[in-house]
Amino acid sequence: MKILTITLIIFLIFPSSYLKADNQDKLNKITKNLRCLICQGQSVYDSDSEFANSMKTLVEKKLDEGLPEDQIYEYFKNKYGEWILYNPQLNKNTYILWLLPLFLFLIGGAIIIKSFIIKK
Repeated sequence: MKILTITLIIFLIFPSSYLKADNQDKLNKITKNLRCLICQGQSVYDSDSEFANSMKTLVEKKLDEGLPEDQIYEYFKNKYGEWILYNPQLNKNTYILWLLPLFLFLIGGAIIIKSFIIKK
């Protein structure tokens, strides 16, 4: 009977600590992808402003409610706009953000290749 009781206690303790660690990992991941509106160059994870702290608390609350990551991002995107996300989705408003580095890379490569061809 004692073994059963000890086993039950262990199963009750460890899953809850695992869930807390899992939520902490998700909290860190989500807050690293949210931009602090006060410290505009920092993520919510890195910022210590009151706004960032309130966003961390809100994300933690939403995780405790069982909301998945994409719904939490959607909530903040609807409330603050696409700009709040460090990694916005590809759509008609953000395609320049995604395609500009590719175009710059291609133009830079073309310039380098052309300069080598001209020198020879």
